[in-house]
Amino acid sequence: MNKIDCHHYSVYVGEHSLEKLKFSSYSKIAILVDENTKKYCLDILLQETKLSANLIICIDSGESHKTISTCQKIWHELTASNFDRNSLLINLGGGVICDMGGFAASCYKRGIDFIHIPTTLLAMVDASVGGKLGIDFSNLKNQIGLFNHPQSVLIYPSFLQTLEKRQWKSGFAEIIKHALIYDNKYWKTLLNKSFDTIQWESTILKSIQIKNDIVSNDFKESGIRKILNFGHTIGHAIESYFLSQGKDILHGEAVACGILQECKLSNISHSEKMEIKKYIDSIFPEIKLPDFDAIMPFIVQDKKNQNGKLLFSLLTQIGKCEYNCEVRLDTIRKVF
Repeated sequence: MNKIDCHHYSVYVGEHSLEKLKFSSYSKIAILVDENTKKYCLDILLQETKLSANLIICIDSGESHKTISTCQKIWHELTASNFDRNSLLINLGGGVICDMGGFAASCYKRGIDFIHIPTTLLAMVDASVGGKLGIDFSNLKNQIGLFNHPQSVLIYPSFLQTLEKRQWKSGFAEIIKHALIYDNKYWKTLLNKSFDTIQWESTILKSIQIKNDIVSNDFKESGIRKILNFGHTIGHAIESYFLSQGKDILHGEAVACGILQECKLSNISHSEKMEIKKYIDSIFPEIKLPDFDAIMPFIVQDKKNQNGKLLFSLLTQIGKCEYNCEVRLDTIRKVF
């Protein structure tokens, strides 16, 4: 088992990670699940930890349920079960569970402790680490949220076996992003492996280390942490548009599209752009992009924008990224 020390908490990665769950000091414990993690992961957690939870809160899975109304359900159940400020919420699930569960815990009675136990690749390498919490609002990704630390993050790689391959690939988009913005050597390592031969535990560990290196220097995202948004300005806009239309898309699929589009805006060589495109196309199915005018309102609402300026994080070469890069709408339109 490996341990990564983050800002005020630790991430444990490995088959013995669940042994690090500490719960004896809490007055009550709730576990937040969706219908999938309740079916495939909850019993494993309870058996491995000998935990006897006071409350299991089950919500509907999917980004479309990452809303204030779902938070209200969580708060109602905690309140009805008389959870006090010395209670603990364990978030057992993917990115939606981690983002929303941490947000709900941070607001309940002005904040109770929470622990992330991510069950998807996306949540393991991204959503559970870094302290960003939130919900979607008016079809805008993570429009309402805050920064707060979990007590710990426990990554049990065997949970990945419960996933469809599409979910694996969705999480892999964030791994690709980490390599592109921070580590050319890591990118070459990924480039020289097929998706089916990747050693997942070591890859998860490497991606968390990269994200932690960045976040530890800029927790509130006032500077360098913004590079983690590469691929996400357009990616989030695509995802938000699909959600508003009731269409099926996963976060990583939208981010993969965003990476391809934002590479076109980046000041990197043609050969680098083609290398990135070839690799992403080999993993992700082609997604028909909406017209630019359809996603433009979502780009304008991006949280990185300031004073009416559209600010992107863009590559300067593979392994290096700059933030606060102003791009005009007419320039973005040209890459669609």
